[in-house]
Amino acid sequence: MKPGRRRLRCRLAAACALAAAAAQAHVASTGFLDVTARGAVLQGSIELAVRDVELAVGVDANGDGSITWGELRAAEPRLTRYLAEHLTLAADGSDCALRFGHLEVNGRVDGNYAWVPFEGRCARVSARLKIGYHVLAGIDPSHRGLLRLGAGDSVQTAVLDPAARATALTPGHAAPWRAFAGYFQAGVWHIWSGIDHLLFLLSLLLPAVLARHGGRWEPVAAARPACISILKVVTAFTLAHSITLSLAALGVLRLPARLTESVIAASIVVAAVNNIFPLVTEARARIAFAFGLLHGFGFASVLTEMGLPEGARLISLLAFNCGIEAGQLAVVLAVMPAVYALRRVEIYRRTLLPWGSGAIATVALGWLAQRALG
Repeated sequence: MKPGRRRLRCRLAAACALAAAAAQAHVASTGFLDVTARGAVLQGSIELAVRDVELAVGVDANGDGSITWGELRAAEPRLTRYLAEHLTLAADGSDCALRFGHLEVNGRVDGNYAWVPFEGRCARVSARLKIGYHVLAGIDPSHRGLLRLGAGDSVQTAVLDPAARATALTPGHAAPWRAFAGYFQAGVWHIWSGIDHLLFLLSLLLPAVLARHGGRWEPVAAARPACISILKVVTAFTLAHSITLSLAALGVLRLPARLTESVIAASIVVAAVNNIFPLVTEARARIAFAFGLLHGFGFASVLTEMGLPEGARLISLLAFNCGIEAGQLAVVLAVMPAVYALRRVEIYRRTLLPWGSGAIATVALGWLAQRALG
């Protein structure tokens, strides 16, 4: 085999591997737990992606890779038993008896979700509620549950780790610091699990340590221009999505979820392809700002699901946005030093940048088709 063909095949294999990894990473495993306390009675629901239900109890009876409504209904008793074993509610140290209702299906942008209502009857009025959420524990370590606990006009939120101990909350008494902590944690988790947002930002940052000269990417001579380029991109993206996140969360302006998610996927394609066929090299911050406005609506989707508590709307919105920025900054600080160190290596400029960008664009095209066509 000729060396050129061998190198081409290696690059294609690397691109496909990256595409597969990114596609898997995008399927963030998130469950939604909604609980409302009314005295000694707890009304609630749990919502899990159908793909997670398959992992937990096995739904695809004929093994064809496609889960039908009939298969899901047939697995309902197994799912109910599984939830009874992996979800516990206790009021003041005494377990509440849970009774699950009938399974329904709720469509979201990233696929179908199994929605199961439940009622919990406690021995006494809950002054202290412990929630044990162990769904997919030992199966998918990335899984998290987003909790929304309501009592009267009070709403509290938390990110539940199946591997952790039970989370203790006091219904009806949402302290400002707890609201801030809960929404901050939710923001961090959302940006880390929302790989599409990170891939868009990464596509803009990968060339930040390079400069275009004579139709070729060349390494920047010093750290200062690279840092300035990174700062511009991150600042533009942050400013843009903060604006639309706030507008959407406060109900001032909203866009259809499918349109928003489709444009987000398209933005990744544009940013990634621009690394291969550069049309915009010095104005990437403008791309970050323009598409960042749409990404803000995407961030707002999870915040809409959680709701903003009365009396702490602004602090919760601020905390969620700060969590997104903290999670985003952690990724940038982890990735960019390595990228800067590799900027002079030829394989980075000729292989990792173009073929990695090609893999990102391929994955994003798949997301675009999935989201636009349902």
